[in-house]
Amino acid sequence: MNLLASPGQLRASLMRWLLVCVPVVLLLGFLSGQMAGSGPGNSWFDALVKPAVYPPPVTFAIVWSVLYVMMGVALAMVLAARGARGRGIAVLAFAVQFVLNLAWSPVFFGMHRMSAALVLIAAILLAAVVTTILFARVRTVASALLLPYVLWLVFATYLNFAFLQANPGMDGVQRSSAVERFDI
Repeated sequence: MNLLASPGQLRASLMRWLLVCVPVVLLLGFLSGQMAGSGPGNSWFDALVKPAVYPPPVTFAIVWSVLYVMMGVALAMVLAARGARGRGIAVLAFAVQFVLNLAWSPVFFGMHRMSAALVLIAAILLAAVVTTILFARVRTVASALLLPYVLWLVFATYLNFAFLQANPGMDGVQRSSAVERFDI
């Protein structure tokens, strides 16, 4: 029995994983943000004092879209490495960090818990570093694709901290999104 795959079979395997992983990772990331009411338009978030390093809001949609695509490609590369030593633990580490990632928007934007979100994003950063190291053992390029994500998480962790410092009285504050309008 021949266990070696031809280059064509390897490319086909990678393409199948890409067709699944990239849209799923991108869609779940998008849904997490949408369901949490992330960004401008969230009355609680709009009321926060923005730190000096806060970039224009459109930056987040662009950066996270690119990062989710890169994460999906990296995951597909590792999943396509059938039989590679360490593949299973690398995929498990990715799943753990990704679930934590998806939880951040609901904690920060949905529950308004900046301090809990700071602890969570520190855990995401640690899990992403571990995932990057484990991916390097399976596919070096997959690991390299996660490096921008890790760097963005460092910035996002600082930004979360800066929001908490600038708005200590808003941590955990529940604001109604109801608006009362009077026609005159």
